[in-house]
Amino acid sequence: MLTPSDLHQYIQQHGLNARLIRDLGDTATVPLAATALGVHVDQILKTLLFYVRGKPYLVISHGVAPVPARPLADHFGVGKRQIKLARPEQVLAETGYPVGGVPPIGHLHPLPVVLARSILDYSVVYGGGGDAKTMLEIAVSDLLRHHDPVILALR
Repeated sequence: MLTPSDLHQYIQQHGLNARLIRDLGDTATVPLAATALGVHVDQILKTLLFYVRGKPYLVISHGVAPVPARPLADHFGVGKRQIKLARPEQVLAETGYPVGGVPPIGHLHPLPVVLARSILDYSVVYGGGGDAKTMLEIAVSDLLRHHDPVILALR
């Protein structure tokens, strides 16, 4: 299993405009994390793993927004039933991080990324930092440069 220390090393190796924030207190929910960081709730990301026809994809979206299957299905040209949210053990196996701490970068395996278009409204966002007690601050421009994601309207 990867840790925040692994993520820190990844940030350094790739020269990303990002930093880990530790010991924020209770960040178990998106509103609590936003309050602890003093930012808008839409700046808090969630990084989810979906399977589309059995192939893994990361979907990075706003933490409080649901990720509907329809835009993903339309983009990939499949039925909604072909879009499956990964189980926790699959998330750990593909990303190296446990559910609740999955960062938007630095995964065990390179994965194709889908990014919610509305994230582009911000210059800086915050995501999982490798565990339930650490957050990652990252420039959206670095997130785009690092992943070259597919950008979709997910709301």
